[in-house]
Amino acid sequence: MSFVTTAKADYYELLGVTRTAAADEIKKAFRRLAMQFHPDRNQEDGAEARFKQISEAYEVLSDPEKRAAYDRYGHAGLDFGRGFEGTDFGGFGDIFDAFFGGTATGRRRREAQRGGDRRADIELTFEEAAFGVERQISVERIELCQRCAGSGSEPGSSPQRCPTCDGAGEVRRTSRSAFGQFVNIATCGRCHGEGSIVTDPCNECRGQGRERKSRQLEVNIPAGVNDGSRMRLSGEGDTGLQGGPPGNLYVYIGVAPHEVFARQEEDLIFDLEMNPAQAALGFEAQIPTLDDGPAALKVPAGTQSGRVFSIKGKGIPRLHGGGRGDLLVRAELMVPTDLSDEQRELLNQLAESFGTPVGADKGLLGKLKDALG
Repeated sequence: MSFVTTAKADYYELLGVTRTAAADEIKKAFRRLAMQFHPDRNQEDGAEARFKQISEAYEVLSDPEKRAAYDRYGHAGLDFGRGFEGTDFGGFGDIFDAFFGGTATGRRRREAQRGGDRRADIELTFEEAAFGVERQISVERIELCQRCAGSGSEPGSSPQRCPTCDGAGEVRRTSRSAFGQFVNIATCGRCHGEGSIVTDPCNECRGQGRERKSRQLEVNIPAGVNDGSRMRLSGEGDTGLQGGPPGNLYVYIGVAPHEVFARQEEDLIFDLEMNPAQAALGFEAQIPTLDDGPAALKVPAGTQSGRVFSIKGKGIPRLHGGGRGDLLVRAELMVPTDLSDEQRELLNQLAESFGTPVGADKGLLGKLKDALG
């Protein structure tokens, strides 16, 4: 039976030090090589594999017990009982971080945060919603403090490096176990991830760097908006944190009802009342519009209640362009409830001519005729 083994590079040779090198010498050697081969700095082929090798070598030679076992038995002394090849050493990025206070791309800071959104409500008349209007609204929002320009410090002073995290914005605690090295990273509780603290707070914002302000904004309401419509004004919300973008302002629109018109999307609806004579004989009606004057509408004879007539282009302008809706005129038959004697007699005669006599009250004239024979 035979075994195939893969020879591993000597750890001392990987770091370029002698077997009698002191701990400080080993540390300096690793620091130099880590800067040279870290994947964030070196994109050449093989750089990452080389960095893993030197990280593994430093992990062993920086630990007195592991170094002693390695010096006495070589790699076999490390493999015994725990499978050295499977150990991650906490990740080669953790070793680099432990030396240089962060990855090669820079120290970790609080991420940029988008500012909050704001809401404003506008009440429009029916006509303003139909044809558009420019309105001024008052908005209360969070802005950068004008006195300290957002720094939080009184003019003439500046934030100081946080002594707890040394400006990193985070604190790290390294621990070792049988499974390798672990680095616990947490946001600095003193500076809250800023990396700096305000020692002389601004008198205006009390060190917050932001303040609440009331602003007057001109809002151009387009033609065709409806009750419940919402407009978004990008960037008119609260100022962002850590250089993040500002939030948005959402304008909610309410529309007052009209006295004579109802609305159905881009169409207007008008109820035209007509009496039985008009419905039967036909007539010409003057229909009110949202424009300057009324529109003439010929209602033909025999029009039934509920019939709808359309006057083209007299409705609401379409919100995204493309003309206007229509004015829909809905005929509604109004049956009179308070008739004079003459009107009642005439209606009786009309009913008899249709062959459908009412057979009820004939009216005063009918009663006199019957009385006189």
